[in-house]
Amino acid sequence: MGEAKGRESSASADLAAADLTAALLDEEASRLEAERADHAVDVRADHELPGVGEEHMSLRQSIAIGGTSTIGMLAVLNGLDELEREAAVLLAPDIQDTLGVSDLVIAVSTVGGMALLSVGGLALARLADRRRRPTIAGVATVFWSSVVILTGFVTSALGYFVARSLTALGRANTATVQGPMLADAYPIGARARIYAINNLVGRVGGLITPLAIGALVGVLGGDDSWRWAFWIGGIPTLLMGIALFFLPDPPRGQFEQQATTGSVIVEDSPPPISLGATWQRLSSIKTYKTALTAFAALGFMVITVPLFTNLYLEDEFDLSAFERAVVTSVPGFLALGVIPFVASRFDRRYTESPPKALVLMGALFLPVVVLSPLQMLMPNPTLFAIVGAISVVISSAKFAMIAPVLTSVTPYRLRSQGTAIVIAMVFGVGGVGGAVIGGLLSDAFGPRWAVILIAAPANLIGGLLLINGARYIRDDLSLIAEEIEEEHAEHAARTADPDAVPALQLNNVDFAYGRVQVLFDVSFDVARGETLALLGTNGAGKSTALRVISGLAVPSRGVVRLHGQTITLTGPETRVRLGIHQLPGGKALFGPMTVRDNLEMATFIYSDHADAERRIERSLDLFPQLRTRLDDTSGDLSGGQQQMLALAMSLVHDPEVLIIDELSLGLAPTVVQQLLKVIDTLKEQGQTMIIVEQSLHVALSVADRAIFMEKGQVKFSGPTAELLKRDDLARAVFLGGEA
Repeated sequence: MGEAKGRESSASADLAAADLTAALLDEEASRLEAERADHAVDVRADHELPGVGEEHMSLRQSIAIGGTSTIGMLAVLNGLDELEREAAVLLAPDIQDTLGVSDLVIAVSTVGGMALLSVGGLALARLADRRRRPTIAGVATVFWSSVVILTGFVTSALGYFVARSLTALGRANTATVQGPMLADAYPIGARARIYAINNLVGRVGGLITPLAIGALVGVLGGDDSWRWAFWIGGIPTLLMGIALFFLPDPPRGQFEQQATTGSVIVEDSPPPISLGATWQRLSSIKTYKTALTAFAALGFMVITVPLFTNLYLEDEFDLSAFERAVVTSVPGFLALGVIPFVASRFDRRYTESPPKALVLMGALFLPVVVLSPLQMLMPNPTLFAIVGAISVVISSAKFAMIAPVLTSVTPYRLRSQGTAIVIAMVFGVGGVGGAVIGGLLSDAFGPRWAVILIAAPANLIGGLLLINGARYIRDDLSLIAEEIEEEHAEHAARTADPDAVPALQLNNVDFAYGRVQVLFDVSFDVARGETLALLGTNGAGKSTALRVISGLAVPSRGVVRLHGQTITLTGPETRVRLGIHQLPGGKALFGPMTVRDNLEMATFIYSDHADAERRIERSLDLFPQLRTRLDDTSGDLSGGQQQMLALAMSLVHDPEVLIIDELSLGLAPTVVQQLLKVIDTLKEQGQTMIIVEQSLHVALSVADRAIFMEKGQVKFSGPTAELLKRDDLARAVFLGGEA
């Protein structure tokens, strides 16, 4: 009986504890949600978003603004891109016969370049977001066209695979470099029509090419007649690549800037943006992330459907290359009249309401869910072409609107990289994945079922995801407008009085680890030559704020500036080069190495040996104790001497901003006093510093000003003397309790 009562009592206690835990978790979740709401981006009305609410502009007026050369040349190149791609798809059965390979092998070879297209696109995009884009596009196009010509000489499946891979490496510029150029050259309210022109020329190239190539192969005859398609097709692309070098590069984001602030800032040499930071920033854009998933699904059919359709037409109806071209291409001419109409409607819809425009695009994917399988079930080529015509018209319309949506929600400095990531998902994940899975399905069940089993799910998933993304587009456009306004305010301040610009600024910074937000609208600055104490209890967000400053964490909102220049998306290595150095708490050195080795390791980035030695000597002047122990192993030094060495290793770089995290951690008071004397010397020399300390006495003894953080927010900012008057905050720092 007693044991039973004990178990009941224990169970009751466990239940009570569980209830209490659940209640506390619910309360904390509610608190975090309330804080998110308090510090969320102000969602703007539709007419306040960039490009929305503007007077509808005719296509002629829009082209006049950006000029005819950009759209003309890039559209022709898009057509040549389609020429090369369609040739590879159309001639796949002929190439397969020459090389003697299976459906799977020819599928993988045909899309062999998709992985390199993804990698090459990312590499070119990183250059394009910082350098002159026509030059980058020109070099890539010349390389691409040269490889196309060489493709006609391959004699094996491996050679064909390599050629296709290298071709894709050069072709990667068409979307990642040329696409953002179109967005920057022409007004927001006309982009769908501009991209439609680009798409139409590509469509014409894609329609004419199969007919021309099919006729060429038919006239020439023979097993190797397909080679002429590559020999001839590469020449105009080569000439256009050379012409690209002379194309002007439009100012980045000029129309978004104009719409938001009424002016345009052209930055000649922005700091490099890290790939990791780019991904973190883009993945925080819900519309972009949703579209990215949708395009990955759609990528499964982009290559798979045309490729296996051609294999099916040969196997099922015994059609020649020219006959396949007629069946697959002629219906596509109907799209030439539909795309401009849909693009014009999209532009009008977007200038009225971006969410409605995105819903329209997503809805156009849904009919194809039925049409794609239905086409493959038609009993003859005529019905096959009729059903295909309807599907092609709808598909052409929907794909013409993808680029305007992506460019609208992507920060203009990241457009090339944002596009490259989408291309990587479409071709690298969807294209390659679709080819492999489609090849396996085709070898097992035939090309008809390969198309049916891939096309329907891909369209359904892609369409529903895009419709769902409409919920987020206002939020994302509002954030872009906010970032542009902050950028212009920053530029105005820097231009008006450069000396008054703080050395370091955090403005409206939010940050989350996954779904757990830990920084809420954090804003503070550090003046040149100022020493700032960053204080707070454990878990207040101090370390996360330092990670944001150092580039180890990318905020979901807000900016970080160094001397007035935005560095939010730069990587840690770039920030070190720009002058932000952090001395972490504890041992920040290489223990098995000598003191001299550690100092020399810190100066390895300097090629001038004499300069490196001067830097070391200057640091040793501040730490005489280290000079006598240069040949000693650093691990044998005392804790205080190790901290001195770590500080000396940072000072050899003459940092613009020195961040010291827990200077006094675990050190004797006498050692701390020695270090504080060094800090005083640095202050006299005008060194800008941020001191993070658990010891209130240490922090306030050297700091000019203090920031107190609690639960991810700044609760106090002001002179240290004022902080000392706040007993509640001082007690929280001293005791680690609640303020």
